[in-house]
Amino acid sequence: MSQRDQWTSKLGFILASAGSAIGIGAIWKLPYVAGTSGGGAFFFLFILFTALIGLPLLLAEFVLGRHTQKEAIRAYEAVAPRSFWKVTGYIGVITCFILLSFYSVVGGWILQYLFSTVSGQLFKTGNYEQLFGTTISNSVTSVGAQFFFLLITIVIVSRGIQNGIEKANKYLMPALFFLFITIIIRSLTLDGAMEGISFFLYPDFSKLTSESILFAMGQAFFSLSVGVSVMVTYSSYLDKRQNLPRSAISIAGLNIFISLLAGLAIFPAVFSMGVEPAAGPGLLFIILPSIFEQLPLGIVFQFLFLALFLFATLTSAFSMLEIIVASLAKGDSTKRVKLSWMAGLLIFVVGIPSALSFGTLADVTIFGKSIFDAADFLVSNILMPLGALLIALFVPLKMKKDVLIEEFSHGSTNVKRWFSLWLLILRYVAPILIIIVFLDVLGII
Repeated sequence: MSQRDQWTSKLGFILASAGSAIGIGAIWKLPYVAGTSGGGAFFFLFILFTALIGLPLLLAEFVLGRHTQKEAIRAYEAVAPRSFWKVTGYIGVITCFILLSFYSVVGGWILQYLFSTVSGQLFKTGNYEQLFGTTISNSVTSVGAQFFFLLITIVIVSRGIQNGIEKANKYLMPALFFLFITIIIRSLTLDGAMEGISFFLYPDFSKLTSESILFAMGQAFFSLSVGVSVMVTYSSYLDKRQNLPRSAISIAGLNIFISLLAGLAIFPAVFSMGVEPAAGPGLLFIILPSIFEQLPLGIVFQFLFLALFLFATLTSAFSMLEIIVASLAKGDSTKRVKLSWMAGLLIFVVGIPSALSFGTLADVTIFGKSIFDAADFLVSNILMPLGALLIALFVPLKMKKDVLIEEFSHGSTNVKRWFSLWLLILRYVAPILIIIVFLDVLGII
């Protein structure tokens, strides 16, 4: 790999990796999943699964990617040639394809809200719940906005994303934190805010169900982008000087922190304004405008937050499309432009039913779920855990122990004592937990 394909700094790699899931993983997805799955009890399990499964798997993908210096599919082939293990890479590529097909729908919603904010129409509506319903049920604008979101993604990925995204992340992510703090301060001053804090942080395990546990594990995968080999591709751009365990801990901690901020921003306002905490993904589009409307210069904050949220969302989209394009290109950079457009346009076509699932295709269900929700369930609760299980088995079984120790120890000191613990979790704890939850969802236990 040429030098120009490497991250220019450790910070750039950490921010880009965290940004690959920040948009939908923490800011959008966690608040509404927590709202439907037990609040504080769910958040506790999310942190637990992130530490016990997500972090070790994230580090496993880092080790595999940096060692082989190849993207998903070819990385598995390099370690175990002529074996079935490369199916793990294919699962990752397919998962990212499906994920981006409905993720782009959410990106389109953000673009529509940005337009409404700039035009001054957003705060004139008053009824934000009704506005959101109208927005997602309009088939023409939903598909059009989804296409525009994917168009931006295609253009950026076709040109190469490392330098631009890495540099932008260093400025925009801190700005996002600052806006989060501003929203939280305002949210905590609302009447009834403490009830929302209690719901989000106090673990009432009586509210947990087997489905909630499955969702918590899926969210741990989702928020770290593990199980789809995105991090295999991203870490293949790393040099040997980087401390992989420290980078993995930083990314996991950053994702938990962002998830905490999202919950603190959303739930106090949810309870203060009498909105059902299980209201679904619309929480972000219903509650935040209500908060900003009450702030001085609220329209400015609304625009900045949506712009930064759009950037975080696009960063995630870049990583999803990148793994697909990199896997198809197989190291041939001359194919990048053509493959970016081919893959992106195909994803758009496949994603149209998800965009229409709240409007024209609202009556179409798959196992009782809308097309959008069915795709989300398939990715978060089946494909990602399946991919994670295969990665947890592959790394300790097929990679030599001395190679694992070498990658684990490069760029760091005094970490070998943690190696045995990491390998133990990867070999036994993570696979067992994943299998137990799978058996539960299948009704076997």
